[in-house]
Amino acid sequence: MVKEFNIAEIREAFPILHQEVNGKPLVYLDNGATVQKPKAVIDAISNYYETINANVHRGVHSLSQWATDAMEGAREKVRAHINAPSTKEIIFTSGTTDSINIIASSFTTFVGKEDEIIISAIEHHSNIVPWQMLCERTGATLKVIPVLDNGELDQDTYAELLSAKTKMVAFNHISNSLGTINPVKEMIAAAHEVGAAVLIDGAQALPHLKVDVQDLDADFYAFSGHKMYAPTGVGVLFGKEEWLNKLPPYRGGGEMIATVTFEKSTYASLPHKFEAGTPNVAGNIALGAAIDFMNEIGLDAIASHESELVAYATEKLMQIEGMKIYGIAKNKAGVISFNIDGVHNYDLGVILDKLGIAVRTGHHCTQPIMDRFGIAGTARASFGMYNTKEDIDKFIAGVERAKNMLL
Repeated sequence: MVKEFNIAEIREAFPILHQEVNGKPLVYLDNGATVQKPKAVIDAISNYYETINANVHRGVHSLSQWATDAMEGAREKVRAHINAPSTKEIIFTSGTTDSINIIASSFTTFVGKEDEIIISAIEHHSNIVPWQMLCERTGATLKVIPVLDNGELDQDTYAELLSAKTKMVAFNHISNSLGTINPVKEMIAAAHEVGAAVLIDGAQALPHLKVDVQDLDADFYAFSGHKMYAPTGVGVLFGKEEWLNKLPPYRGGGEMIATVTFEKSTYASLPHKFEAGTPNVAGNIALGAAIDFMNEIGLDAIASHESELVAYATEKLMQIEGMKIYGIAKNKAGVISFNIDGVHNYDLGVILDKLGIAVRTGHHCTQPIMDRFGIAGTARASFGMYNTKEDIDKFIAGVERAKNMLL
């Protein structure tokens, strides 16, 4: 395992990086969509299926008990990683989208037609649509915090939107399109002053920042494993125990029950109340391995490295004539969204792919942001712990080559 931030050792831990794409060494800059997986995580998956494959919580035989211990051990790793008070507050889900939908659905009980839900203008669709659906079910009104030209949220308008009618405020910790790091702690405190609950979409934060849910005082915090070096199809919903006890279950089925008769069923205690069905045991265990891997390297070291990459890439990109970067907030994470005058982002992405360089193009599941800036989409480079300045140099050369071909 990597003991200090040695980029060569870190890259060696990721098998997928040592291949060619279209005859060129892979330069992977689509980490905002999903990050690559270290060997330790891949091995955790293989080890589960090779040695302890069994359903959890339900078996008296040894394999079931070993699998249960491994998965519940991963739950404790998640709890410690985000400093949650109890493992009862750690719900395993399939990802951030699933986590948000659990709360948006269950929260129906606490929302009426006179109430309001507040989200922000820089949300991923997964933190927009579930709240729209909640408002359609209940007759509540959806309010939106505007975004300023630099990609920061308009905090003055946010303060004006908050009222006694506000039942839920939901916004991201870090924007997947703009890289903006929101003032989460302050925004949560403001919402609590009017009695509102708060859900934070932390999908883009966990790979880059140390998150302490107690310090933030978040009521709910959602994130995905595949953004933080774990497998796809794995996620977490943190919820304060007092809230999770009040909310009704989102799904019914096995595991989430205490008793079942044809007349009535009663529900299991937390966290199982929200975990109906057979869980992604291998994925949850691998999430624990990913957390171990990140902590072994050190989140502060990762953040420092990625911050240096963003500054370096931004400086190089701005030297290209016709370059426009969207999202220039003072506090920003490892994402750069950009366009070049006269160049379509899709065409740019196709040419970069031919050079072995992976970036994202389009609206990044944030169409309202694109509408706000009057564009159809952007090209997006996003960084992970294993990226290097050499990757960026190849990326810049590729952008310049594509520009010369397309103009």
